[in-house]
Amino acid sequence: MVIKYTNSERDLLARLMRAEAVGEGVLGMLMVGNVTVNRVLADCYTFKDINTLSQAINQKPGGFSGTSSSLFYGSPTTKERELANRVIKGEYYYPATNSLWFYAPGNNACTPTWYDQPLAGQYKNHCFYEPISGVCNTIH
Repeated sequence: MVIKYTNSERDLLARLMRAEAVGEGVLGMLMVGNVTVNRVLADCYTFKDINTLSQAINQKPGGFSGTSSSLFYGSPTTKERELANRVIKGEYYYPATNSLWFYAPGNNACTPTWYDQPLAGQYKNHCFYEPISGVCNTIH
């Protein structure tokens, strides 16, 4: 286990992963989970006081847009819970490995930086951005 969590927080993460990336498949959902866990681990930027999954998911401003999606509501499936468990236990997937941010640019290409942070890579319709080297030393 990479971070401490409750079952309700695991379910919250599963719901977020569904809302943000169900169209990106299992790997896309796992990457959203990676970014969320990284925000709990990070002690930098706007994540300095984020210590739980609930805080990371409900952060205002700067949280996840998926929390306003209808896909965010309702109980997670057994499969979605399993995916959340996998990232909580430390499975990481490039380019989300050290990323703290992602967005879907629609039909546009990923920009080389987003809010001055470098592009880590793209998976399907999501662009992933990691902190500038040396700034967030607490991310694995």
